[in-house]
Amino acid sequence: MIDPALLRENPDAIKASQRARGADESLVDQAANADVAWRKALLEFENLRAEQNAASKLVAAAPKEEKAALVASMQELSARVKAADAAAAEAQTALDEVLWKIENVVIEGVPTGGEDDYVVLREVGTKPAFDFEARDHVALGELLDVIDIERGAKISGSRFYFLKGWGARLELALMNMALDQAANAGFTALITPTLVRPEIMAGTGFLGSHADEIYYLPADELYLTGTSEVALAGYHRDEIVDLSEGPVRYAGWSTCYRREAGSHGRDTRGILRVHQFNKLEMFSYCDPADAEVEHARLLAWQEEMLQKCELPYRVIDTAAGDLGSSAARKFDAEAWVPTQGAYRELTSTSNCTTFQARRLNVRYRRDEGKTATLATLNGTLATTRWLVAILENHQQADGSVRIPVALRPYLGGTEFITPKVRA
Repeated sequence: MIDPALLRENPDAIKASQRARGADESLVDQAANADVAWRKALLEFENLRAEQNAASKLVAAAPKEEKAALVASMQELSARVKAADAAAAEAQTALDEVLWKIENVVIEGVPTGGEDDYVVLREVGTKPAFDFEARDHVALGELLDVIDIERGAKISGSRFYFLKGWGARLELALMNMALDQAANAGFTALITPTLVRPEIMAGTGFLGSHADEIYYLPADELYLTGTSEVALAGYHRDEIVDLSEGPVRYAGWSTCYRREAGSHGRDTRGILRVHQFNKLEMFSYCDPADAEVEHARLLAWQEEMLQKCELPYRVIDTAAGDLGSSAARKFDAEAWVPTQGAYRELTSTSNCTTFQARRLNVRYRRDEGKTATLATLNGTLATTRWLVAILENHQQADGSVRIPVALRPYLGGTEFITPKVRA
């Protein structure tokens, strides 16, 4: 949720953000009007309550013969106070309803536009030059017997799969390497719930325009999470987090679920865009003044992982219209996928400023002792999708795949995954 103080002091900044996103600018005026109505209703209630308190003291001190008349007038005043309280609560609800529709205010310098209007910040690494016809990850998966898409579809339908043998071990190796890196950087490991309550899902900003991407279990009133970010953001809901020693960081390992309702037939081959996958997510709670520096740290840790996997990649500054409702800025790191001749997203990291924390009532204590809303940030450190880039970039002419050096200790020192020999 946006800061109400910013709405009162600089509504034009919020309007500019909405324009950059291609979002509804009129919501800002609606919110401003609702805020005026709420403050007026609240003031009326507080004045009546003060009058009621003063009258109560008069009744207590009044002579016996005057009490009956005063009590009768108190009953009338009490009814007015009750009505004013209800009106203030109704005005608060109306204000919140509009505020929750306004997306986070983008940080200055974020590119305007939509999905294709990103800015490339840098390209790192050398794209492989094969002297043979490269296989895509599906063909490699079949040849190496590490991915079974046919049986995944048989069991669960399209966009499901089995990771098998070295495929399963490679994913676990990747996740464990990422977890070790996160732990060395001061993150506390968490294995998170993958079912969350509606208020947690809404609080993180995932029940907006992309709600159709989320699996919902109506019988239980629970949502399946598409990222452990949701559970991690809700972890300290209604709490005051101790930031006296700097950012509080968690690394959440979970299975994730996405309906991919808006993919419209894209990436139907293979495991690039699937309904279920595993992911290790970094999450940071920090002082809002430190959020942009922390964002750069998260991105650096992501790039460290990509370099350990020896993958050519680029970093992009995502345009405002492709940020999602919670992020004020997002950097994507995209790995080169040889058979597609394109970079594809493997990680993203978002600075959500105070947007999620305000909705989830997560605060910290300032030096002077007062509490304030903190900032939240998130960033993927490893996910199943990485296998696509690892298999394709490190494939050999004979169909084997070279394992990046940094991953080998997690696979017993194995250097190559080789085609399975069939009798």
